[in-house]
Parts: sequence; C-alpha cells; structure tokens
Amino acid sequence: MFRVAALITFLFFVVLTEAQHEPGYCAFYDECGRNPSVGESLLPPIVPCYNYSRARALTGEHYRKLKEVCPILDNGESNTYACCSIRQLLSLEMSLTLSKAVLIRCPSCAENFAHLHCINTCSPNQSQTVKVTKVMNVTSNNITREAVVSYQAFLSTTFAYGSFQSCKNVRIPATGGFAIGTMCGRYGAKLCNPQHWYNFQGDSSNGLAPLDIDFQLIKEGDTEGLPNGVIPYNGRALKCNETTPSGGEVCSCQDCEESCPRMPPLSLPPGPFRLLGADGFLVISIVLLCLLMFAFIFYLFVAYLVRSQKRKDEEKGKGKSKDQNSNDVTQQVIDPSEVTCADKNSLAAQAFLSSEFCHWGTLMATYPLTVLLLSAVVVAVFSAGLKSIELTTDPVELWSAPNSRARQEKDFHDKHFDPFFRTNQLILTAPDREGHIYDSLLFGLQNFSGLVSKDLIIELLQLQTQIQNIEFWSEDLNRTASLKDVCFAPLNPSNPNLTDCAVNSLPQYFQNSLENIDAKVNMTELGVTKEVDWRDHIIYCLNSPLSFQDITDLRMSCMADYGAPVFSFLAVGGYEDDDFTNAEAFILTFSLNNYARDNPKYKVAMQWESEFLKIVQAYQKNPAANFTFAYMAERSLEDEINRTTAEDIPIFMISYAVIFVYISVALGEYSSWKRILVDSKFLVGLGGIMVVGCSVLASMGFYSWIGIPSSLVILQVVPFLVLAVGADNIFIFVLEYQRDVRKHGEKREEQIGRVLGNVAPSMLLCSLSESICFFLGALSTMPAVKTFALYAALAVLMDFLLQMTAFVALLSLDTRRQDNNRCELLCCVTVSTQRSTQRSNKPNEGFLLPLMRKYYAPVLLHRYTRFIVMVVFIFMFCGSLFLMFNVTVGLDQELAMPQGSYMLDYFQYLYKYFEVGVPVYFVTKKGFNFTSVEGMNGVCSSVGCDQFSLTQKIQYATNHPELSYLAIPANSWVDDFIDWLNPGSRCCRLYTFGENAGKFCPASESSFLCLQKCVGTPADGVLRPKVEQFNRFLPDFLGNRPDLKCPKGGLGAYDKAVVTDQSGEIIATRFMAYHTPLSNSQEFTAALLKARELAHNITMGMRKIPGTSPDFEVFPYTVTNVFYEQYLTIVPEGLFNISLCLMPTFIVCCLLLGLDLRSGLLNLFTIIMITVDTVGVMTLWGIDYNAVALINLVTAVGISVEFVSHMTRSFALSTKNTHVERAKEATANMGSAVFAGVAMTNLPGILVLAFAKAQLIQIFFFRLNLVITLLGMAHGLVFLPVLLSYFGPGVNKAVLLQLQQEKAKANQELELRHNMRQLYDNLGYESNELKLDPDSNSTKAPTPAQMMEKQQEERVERSDCF
Repeated sequence: MFRVAALITFLFFVVLTEAQHEPGYCAFYDECGRNPSVGESLLPPIVPCYNYSRARALTGEHYRKLKEVCPILDNGESNTYACCSIRQLLSLEMSLTLSKAVLIRCPSCAENFAHLHCINTCSPNQSQTVKVTKVMNVTSNNITREAVVSYQAFLSTTFAYGSFQSCKNVRIPATGGFAIGTMCGRYGAKLCNPQHWYNFQGDSSNGLAPLDIDFQLIKEGDTEGLPNGVIPYNGRALKCNETTPSGGEVCSCQDCEESCPRMPPLSLPPGPFRLLGADGFLVISIVLLCLLMFAFIFYLFVAYLVRSQKRKDEEKGKGKSKDQNSNDVTQQVIDPSEVTCADKNSLAAQAFLSSEFCHWGTLMATYPLTVLLLSAVVVAVFSAGLKSIELTTDPVELWSAPNSRARQEKDFHDKHFDPFFRTNQLILTAPDREGHIYDSLLFGLQNFSGLVSKDLIIELLQLQTQIQNIEFWSEDLNRTASLKDVCFAPLNPSNPNLTDCAVNSLPQYFQNSLENIDAKVNMTELGVTKEVDWRDHIIYCLNSPLSFQDITDLRMSCMADYGAPVFSFLAVGGYEDDDFTNAEAFILTFSLNNYARDNPKYKVAMQWESEFLKIVQAYQKNPAANFTFAYMAERSLEDEINRTTAEDIPIFMISYAVIFVYISVALGEYSSWKRILVDSKFLVGLGGIMVVGCSVLASMGFYSWIGIPSSLVILQVVPFLVLAVGADNIFIFVLEYQRDVRKHGEKREEQIGRVLGNVAPSMLLCSLSESICFFLGALSTMPAVKTFALYAALAVLMDFLLQMTAFVALLSLDTRRQDNNRCELLCCVTVSTQRSTQRSNKPNEGFLLPLMRKYYAPVLLHRYTRFIVMVVFIFMFCGSLFLMFNVTVGLDQELAMPQGSYMLDYFQYLYKYFEVGVPVYFVTKKGFNFTSVEGMNGVCSSVGCDQFSLTQKIQYATNHPELSYLAIPANSWVDDFIDWLNPGSRCCRLYTFGENAGKFCPASESSFLCLQKCVGTPADGVLRPKVEQFNRFLPDFLGNRPDLKCPKGGLGAYDKAVVTDQSGEIIATRFMAYHTPLSNSQEFTAALLKARELAHNITMGMRKIPGTSPDFEVFPYTVTNVFYEQYLTIVPEGLFNISLCLMPTFIVCCLLLGLDLRSGLLNLFTIIMITVDTVGVMTLWGIDYNAVALINLVTAVGISVEFVSHMTRSFALSTKNTHVERAKEATANMGSAVFAGVAMTNLPGILVLAFAKAQLIQIFFFRLNLVITLLGMAHGLVFLPVLLSYFGPGVNKAVLLQLQQEKAKANQELELRHNMRQLYDNLGYESNELKLDPDSNSTKAPTPAQMMEKQQEERVERSDCF
C-alpha cells in the first residue's frame, strides 16, 4: 500500500513538472475549499482548484466584478478573458481591502500591489507566470477535488523593484512608522527589500495568505533555470509620483520621496562667535584687558607727573607753613569759598542721619524692656500669618510663571486633552549573563543577549503581574482600589478591566500568558523541520509589532492584551541597528491617568504609586532577583526633592549653630579668665540670631497673610542671606561700641545712642540697598525667583528695623549687666573682680583691628603691592568676562536628586538604554476649518494633500533629526479619518436593514448586513468628505476600535486628540510626534526652540488657508517644556534682574553720601566685578547658570554690598591727608569689622553645607556661596582699598572747614577759660579752705572752671570723632 501511494505521488509530481506553460491557459481556477495545511488563520485560507485549462471569457456580472477588482485586466466586455471565478474575485477583493487600508494613502502603491495579485489570480496567461508546486485533495460540500496549496510566481526584477519602490515609504499616520514594516515580517521596514516583501506576501503562516507562493524574481534576459514556456511577468509598475489609470493622484511627499518639492539648503545653526579667526569673546576680553591696563598705566604716569610738579612747587616755597603758635600745619587750611555744593550736601546728610540715629538709639536704650515687648508684639502679629502658610512643592508652580508661554500652553493642553499620563517605569538589565546564538528555522542565526532569555522573561512577567495586582484601601473612594481605578486604558477608558490597562513590556508580545511563552511546535520550511518557540515569536514581534499573527506555526499575535501594539523601543533598550534580540535592557511601563490635584483620584494614583515603589524596592532587596534595574514613579521626583530637603535640614541647623557660636565668641571682650562669663556676648549673639529669625518669620508670616506661597528654596536661602547681612551689622555696631570710650558724665544710654549715630548710616546704606535690590528682583517672571526676592527684601528690611530697636535694647540690657559685673546666663551671680580702670578708660580694639592697622593695611597699600593688586584684579575681571560667555546654561534634573537616590540610577539607565525621546504634540487652537477641502489638504499628508501641510512640514523636519530634534513624524487623525472613510476599505459602512439601518456599521459585522458604504468612490481618486459627512462620521471614527479588518479605527489613537464644542466645531486637536533621545537640559532647550520655530512656520502657512482665523495658532507641547522654557530667556532675564539689583546700590550710596557720584560709581564697579568674577568661577567649577544660580547671584549682589559699601562710606568720611592714609584707616577700622562680621560669619556656615546630601545644595549653596564669599572678601578687603587709594573721592572740604572752625572756636574758648580760671580760683580759695573737712570721703564739687573745661573737651572730641 505504501508503495502504491509513493508511486501515485511520484507520478503526480511528474505531471506537475511536465505541465505546459502556454498563453491563454490557466494553472488553476475557482475555489476548492479550505487549505488543509493551514491551521488558525486571520482570514479563511480558501485555495483554488488545480485546473489546467483555457482562460474564460467574462460577461455580465462576472465581467463587472473583474473590472471593479482588477481593472488592469479589462479589455472590454466582449474581449476580456480571465482565470478566476466570481468567488475568487470576491476573496481577492476581501484580501486587497485589508492591504488598501494601509496602502490607499498612495494610489500608485495600492494599484501596483493589486496589479500583481490580479495577475497571479486572474491573468488569462496565468500558466506562463506561475508554476504549481503542490496540490492536495480538498473536500468541500462532499466533493473532493485537487487544490493548489503552493505555487511559484515568476516576476521580472524591474516590475518587482518598481512596485516595492512605490510602497516602501508609505506611512501609517497613527504610529508614524512605515506600512512596509507590517508587510515584511521579521525584517521590518529597515531591512525590507523586494524579495523579503514578496516572501512575506506569499507566506501562508502570516495569517493572511491562503497558500504558499514562492516568488521568483528574474532579471531581464536571464532564462537560466526557468521552466519551458514560463515568461516572468514584466508589466509596468507605476511610480509613486505618477497618476493611476483609474484617476488616482500622485502620492504625497510623506509617502513618496519623488513627490517631494525641491527644498532649499538647510540653514545650519550659527557657529561660535569668532573674530580674527579666534574665539570672539577671547579676543574681546584680551582687547579689554589691554585697554584697561593701558588706561591704568597712563593714569599712573599722569599722576606721577602731577605729583612731581607739585613737589617742585613746594620746594620753591619756604618750607612748611606755620600757624600763629609756630606749630606745623598738618591739615590743609580750607577757605569757605572752596567748599562745593556736593560737599555741603554730604556733610548735611551725614550730620542729619547721625543726629537722628543718635537720638533714636538713646531712646531705645533708655526703655529696653518696653522696646523688646513692642518688638515681640509686632513680630508675633506678622508671624501669625504662618498658620496659613503654603509651601509650593510642585516643580511646575515653582519654576514656570503662570503667564509664561509654556505654562499657558500646558494649561490649554491639559484643559482640552487631559494632562499627560503618569509614568511608572522599570528599566531592567542582567549584565553578568552570557548570551547565545539561536539558529532559527525562519530567521537564521540570531544573537540573543544574556538578558533575552526565557527564565528572565518569565521573571519579568511575574514581577509585572505582582504590580498589576496591587490592591489597597482608599479613603477617597471608600473601598479597595486597584490599578484599574487609575490606569490609562486607551481602548476602554470608561469601564476598564486590568487587561485594559496600558502596560508596555516584552511579555505583552505573549499577551502576558505563561502558556504562550512555553508554547513550541515543530515546523517545516523548505524541507527542513525544526522546533519553533518563544524566540521565533520574539524575533518576529520586535520587528513587526503591529502584526496580529506571527509567521510561525505558533500563530500568536504580537498585540498587547489591552489591544494596542507595543513598539520595540517601549519593550527593550540598549540595542544597535535594530538588533533587538541583542538588547541590554527590558522596559516595563505602567501608565496612569494624570488627574488634577483637587480630584480625589489624584490621591488614589499617588497611593498606587506608593505601593508600586514598595513592591519594586522589596524586589530589589530580594537576593533571588536576577535583575539589576532602575525604577521611578511619577511621584518620585517630588518625593526625592522633599526627602532630601528634610534630611538636609539638620545640616542647615548645624550651619546656623556654627555661625551662632562664632558670633557669640567673637563679640566678647575678654580681660581675664575670672570675668569671662561677664565679658562674653553669648546673649548678644543669641539676640542677634533671634533678630534674624524673627525678621524671617515676620516676612514669611506677612506674605502668608496676603496669600503669596513660600517654597523650600526660601526656607534654605533667606535665613542664610539675612544672617550674613544681619551679622555684619551686629559686628559693626558692637565692635564700634567696644572700641568707644564712655565720656565723663555720659550715661550708658547716651553712649549707645552716640555709637549708633556713628554706624547706623552705614547700616542703613547697606540694608536699604539690599532691600530695594530684592524688591526690584521681584519683577522676575520666574515664580521661585520672584517669591525669593519678595521674602528676602522684607526680611532684610525687618532685620534692619529690629536691629535699630530690639537689638539696641538688648545691647543696653547687656551693657547694664556687664557694668554690674553680673554673669551671663546666671544673672544673679556677681563677679567680684572689677574691670581694670585702665582698660575701662581705653577703647577695646581686640586683636583684629591692631593687626590690620599695623601689618595688613601698610602691606596692602604699599605702592608696589597696590600696582600688583590692580593688575591681578583687572586680569581676573577680563578672564572672568571671557569665562562668563562660556558658562553652561541649564539644570540637569539629576542635580535635584540627593546622592544615593534611586532616581540617579534611573536617569543613568534612561539616557543609556532608551532609543527614542519624549513625545511632542503639535496642538491646534480654535479658528481652523478642518471640514473644508482646503482645510483637510492643509493638514493631511496623503494623496492630494498640500506639499507644505502641517504633517508634511513635520515630516520634513524628521528627515534632519540632528537639527530638528524630531525622530518620528507626527500621527494624523485627518489622514486616518480619510482612509477610514475610503470605500475601498470595510471600515466605514452603514447597516442596510434592521433597526440600525442607516447607522454606522463596524468592520466586525458581516458584509451581508452592511452593504452600503459611508461615502462614494471619488472620480479623481482623492477622497474628501463633504462637511455633512465629516461632521456625521467623525464621532464614529473616533469611537471605532481598531482591529485586523479595520486597523484605521480612531479609538485609543485619536479619541482624545480631537475636541469639539457643543455645535460640533473642532476647537482643539493634536498631532503626536517623537523627539530624538534628549539627555541634558541644553538638548531639551534646543528641542523646544526648534519645535517652536517649526510650529510658528506651520501657523503662518495655515493662516493663509481660506476660512482660517487670523489668531489661529499651532504650538508644540511636551511635558518638559514648562521646566526648560526658562533657559530660552534666563540670560537676558538674569542680566535684567541683576542690573535692577545693581541700580539701588549706586543710587542709595550716592544719596546717603550726599550725592557722592564717585563713591557710588566705585561702589557699583566693585560689585559688578564681584558678580562677573563669580560667574567666571562658576564656569571653571562646573556650576551651571539657571534659576537657582540666579537666586544666588542676586544674593551675591546683596552680600557684596556688605563687603563694599561699609568700606566706601568709611573712606568717604575719613579726613586723613592722603588717599593712601584714608584707605589705611578705612581698611583697619571698617575692614576688620567687615572681615569679622561678613566673611568669618559666612565661611563656617558655608563649609558645613559641604556635608549636605543634596547635590543641589552642594553645588548651588556650598560651592556658589563659598565663591561669592571669597570673592566678596577679596574685592572688599583687597581690591577696593587699593581702588579707593587710586581713584577714591577727595576729602570732604565741608567737613574739614567745620573741623577747622570748631578748633578755632575751641582755641578761643580755651584762652578765655585760662583767663577766667585764675579769677574763679582766687575768689573761691578762702571759702574752700574753710569748708574743707580732711576726714570727709565726699567728692569735691567741680569748680566752674572745671565745668567749662569739661564742656569744651566734649565739643572738641565730638568734632574730632566726626
């Protein structure tokens, strides 16, 4: 029996081999039934009957159906022959309908595709182009016939290549990918070629082909190996830029490169600024250095000539002038006519301020307890607002202004389309596992990394399932909540199940089924039988993720269980050249709906993410886990920022404690160990700290009252800033008091008032400059900078007011305690050791003042040292100016994370393994008529569309991703809607009868129920629905779930992309594209800029379309835009803010010094140098320029005022003879206080911040504040004294005149007193002699002469002190 069967088979193949190939003959005809060699299939695998016979003449309905399906074979009703029955034509029509759904965008492509299959199925010369290779008996309707289950089709390479070329660039608008990628199996779009394309079409395992077709591509003239009589089909394939015989238009540029217009050469981004072939900024800096050095040396030369001439003039005189008592004149004699108006104004301003502050200080010191009580009440009233304080933690609210463009665009997008979904993601690797090479039956040798293994896929599925099954009790929902309550479910948004939730991962290629992963089957291909398993399915799905069935005998779908495709870049990462199976990372993503913060489900989503993090962190600690991975939840960024802030609060507290200890120790005046508790200033230091704290609390409370929220940046920076400012004023005041000697008969309160009158104008100068500086800084558009400036301005102002009141009162109480020899902290304990009388009558200069007076000032102001200092600082300024132009602008989000944060690992994995960037939406606003033909053509990118339509321009941009930062073109609901309406597909049909007659009929319904198409076939092949059709069928399209029979359904892809009002008018739409991978803030900023340029170009083009509103706009929206928009304007805005801050430092200095323009300009120039040098050092130390740096630079201006203004005022009021002597005096007296009060107060606290965990604090608070303090100290204590010694203002002649007049008057009174004294002494001698009691201990009453002497001495001392 076996031998008989073998003989029959042999004879059959002999017959097949010897079959004739003649013109006018068919190789098969009609349908025999289902192919027995094909198992499950997406379409019924109906195969033709083996029938070598003449072609049939077609008439009637048979002819009309052929003309409809295969017009290429139509030769007229009386002269048309074919090798296909009506049943075959119907099956061919159904098959072509599926292909047309994705190819109809390009009519020539769709026609070429149909052309080939019409030739194979219906050509009257069928036997000349095909060779049957396998037949099988098929029984249908109890009739058994021989059916063809495999044949060879012979094509010329010219036709095959032409057809392929017309189709290779056709796009799928919903995904932005190529249609050819879904029709080329494992090769995808990138590796597809004509042979691979045809092989897939002829592979019955793809679920679409009913039988196997072996396409043989034969070069023209090559007859070797061809069966006798076979002539490879060599019809003419239409080019994609040609019209079709049926009237179809040329394909669009997006689908056909040949149709693209000639584009102008791309304008490359501007290169670096260059001058004379070198870096332009370097050249400018060098030129400026040379100019400044030349100007300085020229000034020195001129000054030397002037001094030489003056010395010669003096030598011609009679030597030193003598006064009437023959004493040398050491000061210039001022004539009243020499005093200028500016000098008079300066004197009047100083006298007025000193007098008023003197009276004020005396009053505050006289009633200390009352003042402290009233101060406490005021602070308490202001601070009560803290009960309603709001801390802004949302990064969007913190860094993006409500009226900024990006913020308005975000609000528009979120209002119309819902916020961008919340992402919860894991990126998993297995670096230590070895890969292997898999010899696949279908795909050949394939490299598999150690990660892509069955056990790890199963482990990933188990982890995914565990996360999907998260359940927790929700107080907001008052029930148990799970993923389905908050998940993003694109295909079932109204009532989702767990399987409807969008979870993207590699196991989704197996529909999350362990059974599918374990599936394996033996398969025979080209006579070779091998086992196919999960690896073959993975290879296929990674290259063709849109497939509903793979080409193996496993016949499994690649679609996710929630019904959508999982693109390869969402499933794996870390591959090169589409070598997906060699990937280094799995990607697992859970997408949640992003609710508004006041929506109860927002808290539910936050709870789910907390549970997600718990599971992931527990899995990470599991020693049995085989993955090394990084992870994040949507809430992670905000959580980590808040966590690190809380963890670094102790660091700030330690910093403040160190500053407090320093102030307490440094303010003390120590005469002996026994009096150390009496002379220390612990309570004064504590009081100063409390004044700072109260000023900050009052500022925060006040702004909380009026509804301006605070932020963590304010809590960290403002106290530090106010402490620096406040400590300086405290040191200046207390040190001045300690260096002062109480006058005979002067009360303690009067001494405090007098000292305050001396130093308060300087304190006012600095505090007022800083406060106005910060108030002007509040004009910034950045919320974080604006609120910081407001809080800082009021805090500095409150600090000054409290220092003028509460601190003066506190110092009065402390000096009273010290005078009574009472210990600090233990006020009831009195020390018996009295202060030395000699020391009490001498000013307490401490050790710093003598050191600076004796050593530092003389060395610094030596003529050679001064020259070196000027040269060095000029060089620093020019060098920093060059570096400033090279500072990096931006803030990478990793820096906001603390060291050791899991988010740092996530960012590292993200940049390393992700192959595509964030999605970008091109959003249209109201004002465009999408229902008109012109409107549709201005948006779409398929046949008949404008060459410069919205989607086409985006396509042009993606051709140059290195310039546009766009990687994948935008999807287009307009294109897919038009394709969905096309009568060539079965997507849009109407019920023919029944209760739903006339209503939309989905593709899943039987064709017998839905015979009517939604729209008719257009005469020119370009379908554009009428306005009524557009408005009627658009909702049906948006609600139609895509499937195999209608992949163009809009549910999931577009249902939220189109927003209409109640009248049906479209008021907002969006088109989604993808950025290239972006890894730092510079790339994000550049991508935003390029996207805006493209959107503006699109807007201008669409406004030209008739019916478009003049205010219509297209804008790009990416979820990161609100964070990176600031970097587009932060440079000019920073310059504006800093300039505003510099302006009051000049104006206030001029006004309070009596319109002293020179002092104001020198003050301003030094602060500018500090700021420029700070930015230069930022470049060297890797500190980027951003909003946080801008806050610190504004702070730098404030702190620089402390370093500079005190010194400038001290120099301006000095009455020494020469500039150098005045600079020495200012350096010694005020420089010592500034060094102790600003530099040494800031430095210990700053150094402590180096131990903070947050990188943001380490870089922008430790590094930057250290730079600011050191540069401020260098400029204020080194450069400024030298600058003043060269260019400072002259001595105020009004002051000299007043001193001259006071001394002249004092000399006259002294002479009068000398004469009167003898008279009074003689008259009172006898009475005093009689009343004298030698045993009495009472103090002798002062004589009138002594009283007059005392008054005169006080007058002289006051004038000397002034």
